[in-house]
Amino acid sequence: MAKDILLITPPFTQLNTPYPATVYLKGFLNTKQISSYQMDLGIEVITTLFSKESLTELFDFAVEKNTIISENSQRIYALKNDYFTTINAVISFLQGKNQTLARQICTDNFLPEASRFEQLDDMNWAFGSMGIQDKAKHLATLYLEDLSDFIKECVDENFGFSRYAERLGKSANSFDELYSNLQSELTYIDKITLTILEENLKKIQPKMVCFSVPFPGNLYSAFRCAQFIKKNYPKTKIAMGGGFPNTELRSVTDARVFDFFDFITLDDGELPIELLFNAISNSTNNNPQLKRTFLKKNEEVVYINNSLKNDYKQAELGTPDYTDLLLNTYISVIEIANPMHSLWSDGRWNKLTMAHGCYWGKCTFCDISLDYIKIYEPITAKLLVDNMEEIIACTGESGFHFVDEAAPPALMRALALEILKRNLTVTWWANIRFEKSFTKDLCTLLKASGLIAVSGGLEVASDRLLKLIDKGVTVAQVAQVNLNFTDAGILVHAYLMYGFPTQTIQETVDSLEMVRQLFELEIINSGFWHQFALTTHSPIGLEPEKYGVIPEYKEITFANNDIDFKDKTGINHTKFSYGLKKSIFNFMHGIGFDIDLQDWFDFKIPKTTIPPNYIENCLTSEENLTIKSSSKILWLGQKPLVSYFSKTKRGKTRELIQLAFHTKNDLFETSIDKEKGEWLLNQLEKINVQKGNSFTFAELKEDFEQHFNDFELFWYSKPIKNLRNYGLLVL
Repeated sequence: MAKDILLITPPFTQLNTPYPATVYLKGFLNTKQISSYQMDLGIEVITTLFSKESLTELFDFAVEKNTIISENSQRIYALKNDYFTTINAVISFLQGKNQTLARQICTDNFLPEASRFEQLDDMNWAFGSMGIQDKAKHLATLYLEDLSDFIKECVDENFGFSRYAERLGKSANSFDELYSNLQSELTYIDKITLTILEENLKKIQPKMVCFSVPFPGNLYSAFRCAQFIKKNYPKTKIAMGGGFPNTELRSVTDARVFDFFDFITLDDGELPIELLFNAISNSTNNNPQLKRTFLKKNEEVVYINNSLKNDYKQAELGTPDYTDLLLNTYISVIEIANPMHSLWSDGRWNKLTMAHGCYWGKCTFCDISLDYIKIYEPITAKLLVDNMEEIIACTGESGFHFVDEAAPPALMRALALEILKRNLTVTWWANIRFEKSFTKDLCTLLKASGLIAVSGGLEVASDRLLKLIDKGVTVAQVAQVNLNFTDAGILVHAYLMYGFPTQTIQETVDSLEMVRQLFELEIINSGFWHQFALTTHSPIGLEPEKYGVIPEYKEITFANNDIDFKDKTGINHTKFSYGLKKSIFNFMHGIGFDIDLQDWFDFKIPKTTIPPNYIENCLTSEENLTIKSSSKILWLGQKPLVSYFSKTKRGKTRELIQLAFHTKNDLFETSIDKEKGEWLLNQLEKINVQKGNSFTFAELKEDFEQHFNDFELFWYSKPIKNLRNYGLLVL
C-alpha cells in the first residue's frame, strides 16, 4: 500500500469532524497522479486514549507517578471501575453508533460524576428544551471533560481535547522552550501518538510526510512526530505547512527547526508540495525549482521562491477528497446547551470554502496583508455544487460548513439557486459579514436551500469603533440583518471583541448593553467575546501609531504573529473578561436580561448610555416600495390549486380565479381577476427556482403591460403583497 506522500493533521483539532487542509491537498494531488494517504492523527489518539484498555493503563500510570492529589482526581480514581465499564459504550454513542444508550445516560446512576457535573444544578432548566439525544450528548461530554481534567492533572499537563501543548506554540518568538520540551522524555500522550504514527509509516512507506499545522495547539505534536521520523526513517523527507506557519513562521531563522523538518512552506500548499515532491523524486537536480519554501543550507535557514509557475486557479485544484479518514470514529459532543454554539462540536460537517481569500479584506485587526486573505478568487456555484455532490457520495454526509473568512453574499445566492435547481437536500452553514445585502428575501432563499446558521463578526457594538475597524457596517445594520436571518429561521452567532485600541470603558459597557438587547430580542442566538490581539500582518500591526498602540517588539527567531502592546488609554481591558463571558453565557440560555450590568462585574463600571429600546428602534419591517428594475424575481413555492368562480355586483359580473397555495406548514388563498390570475400563474411557472430561469422586475413589468395597464398597481396589490410572504422573492 506504498504511497508517495503521507498527509497528517497532528493532534488536536476538532473531535467531531476532520480539519479540511489535507482533504484539499489530497484532492489536488489526485489531479497530478501523485499518490497520497491522509490521516487525522488527533482523532485516532483520542479514540485510543478513551478506551477501557487505555484508561486502565492511564490510572495505573497515575498511581505509579503518585500524582493523584486533588479531591476531584481522588474521586475519579475511586470510581475507576465505573469508568472502565462505561467508556467504550459512551464513545460508541458519541460516534452515533449506539443511540439507544441515550436513555441510560440520562438516568441518575449510569455515568460516574465528578466536578464537571456540578454545573448541572445551574443548567437543569435548559434540559427541558433539549431532546433526549442532545441531553445525553451533553452529559457524556461532561463525563469526558472529567476524565480530561484527570489526565491534565495526573498524567500530562499539556492535554486538551482540541489542542495539545498550545502554550508552547503561542507567540513563541524563540524556539528555545519548545526545543527544550522536545529533548525531555516522551509523555503518555506522545507514546500513543507515535505508536499510531509508526503503524501508518510502516503501512504507507511514504517518500515524503507533510504535516498541516493549523493552530498553535498542533505544533508540539507535529515536532514530536517529525523528531520520531527523523530518528527512525531518516530517508523520508518531512514538510510542514498550514495556518500556523502561514501566519507565524514567515521570518523563522533558527536552524534547529530544520533538525526536525526538511521544509516549511508558506501560503497555498498545492504548488509548493508538487514542486517539493518533484525535487525529492529527482535527486540529481542540485538547484530545484521551489515555491515559498524554507530549508536549511550550509547550517543556515534559506528561503527559496525561484519557481516561475503561478499558483493554480481554484477551478484547477480538483475535488476535496475525504478518502482514508476514519469518518465513523469522530465523536459529537455538546459542551453548552445552545443549539447554535453546539454546531462547532456536534455533527460531522464536510468543510469547504466558497472562495480563496476574503472579498472584503479591509478589517484593520485582520491579517489582510497575507496572500491567503488578500488574494480573492471565488469558485463558481456550479463547480461548488459539483464538489458537494462528489463529497456526499464519498462521505455519505450531506452537511457542509463553509469556512471562508466571510462568504460573499452574491456567491451564497448563486449557491442556493444551484442547490434548489438540482433538488439537492443539504444542510449548510457559513461565516459571513453582517452586510445589508442580506435582505429578508435573500435570507428566505438561503434557508430554502438548506442554510441553518451563520456566524459573523459584530466585533465591537459601537459605530465609532466599527468605523475604526473598517468593518463597513453599523450596529443598526447588523441588527436589521440579524432580524432578517432569524425571521427566516436561520441561527446567528456573533463574534465579539473587547479591548480594541482606544476603546473606552464606557464603550465596553455600551457594547455589552447592545449585545444584551440583541439577545433579548432573539436576533442573535449565540456569541463569544475575545480580547483584541495585535498581530504583525494586520493594518494595526503594520501602522500601530496610527491606532494609538505602543508595540513591544522582541527579537524573532521562530514564531512571529501576536505582539505585546500598550494601549495609550492605559485601560486594563483584561479585567472585563470574566464579566463579559459570564453575561453572554446567561444570555445564550435566555436568562439574565433583567440583571443590572454592574452585577456582572466585581468592580465599579459606569451606567450605560444606550437607551433600553435602542436596538428595537433600529429595526424596520423592510417594506421596500422602490424595487430596482434589475432585481431578480423568483418563485420558491409549489403550483397552486386553481378554481374559477364569478361575482356579480350591481349588475356587473367579474370572472375570478381562486388560487390556493399550500406550503409545508401553511395555506394561503387569494382571488384575482381571471386574466391577471392566469398571467400570474404563467409567470410563476417561468420563474420557479427549480427551472433555473430568472426574470428581472423590468422584464415582468414589460410582459404584464403588453396585456394590462399599470404593473405597479398590480404588484403592490394585497394578493401579491401576501404572496411575497409565501415564496415570491425579489433579489
